[in-house]
Amino acid sequence: MSQCKKRNRAITARRQHLKSVMLQIAATEQEKEKSRREAEKQNYLSEHCPPLHIPGSMSEVQELCKQLHAKIDAAEEEKYDMEVRVQKTSKELEDMNQKLFDLRGKFKRPPLRRVRMSADAMLKALLGSKHKVCMDLRANLKQVKKEDTEKVRTCRVGDVERRTSSRKFCMEGGKKMI
Repeated sequence: MSQCKKRNRAITARRQHLKSVMLQIAATEQEKEKSRREAEKQNYLSEHCPPLHIPGSMSEVQELCKQLHAKIDAAEEEKYDMEVRVQKTSKELEDMNQKLFDLRGKFKRPPLRRVRMSADAMLKALLGSKHKVCMDLRANLKQVKKEDTEKVRTCRVGDVERRTSSRKFCMEGGKKMI
């Protein structure tokens, strides 16, 4: 039992030692990366932004201002050209995507909601308010006469009465109704 505990303690101690060594290596790598970035930043600034020395005479200051304005104008033109290029490529991408959807034949269908509407309201919505069409759905139904309903009579077969047409025989009795 004690041998197992000693073994676990040794494994745990080794893990902690390896972990601390890894953390030390990571810290030194982080420091190296930080110093490398700082050096790159200094190189970029010294290359693109030379130190500014302000001249003493007025004509030299005006010349410096003209140079700065020229640099600003060049940067603005470059910025504008890049923006136009980005807009053009984004428009081309949208057109390509639309063509791709057209070629696939898959269109997004908007979700439709059920609307309870009478036939008159639907025709009014479709045809506009100029056409006042009143649609009576019951007008086209077939009229049933009373004489047709009187033809149905009852015939007695055994103990059961059945309703049948006067032209037909009773189901089991075989008697013809008059």
